[in-house]
Amino acid sequence: MLRDMTIEDDRDDTRTHKIFRALEEVCYAFDLGKPIWLDSNISEFKRHAKVRFTQDSFIEGIDFDFLEIQILEED
Repeated sequence: MLRDMTIEDDRDDTRTHKIFRALEEVCYAFDLGKPIWLDSNISEFKRHAKVRFTQDSFIEGIDFDFLEIQILEED
């Protein structure tokens, strides 16, 4: 693992909006272009609440193997 980051979002909003905002915040913090959600990313995320974005999801070149996001929910 090169870097990691945890984002907490307690706003009253949809899960989808929270995910997109968190991904945008991570990309800004790590100075990355936002990845493209490919069909394979969407299905992986729906199944596991986790997704890996590889070079195929980025327009610019990346100097790491993948960016992974995972949803951790507390009840």
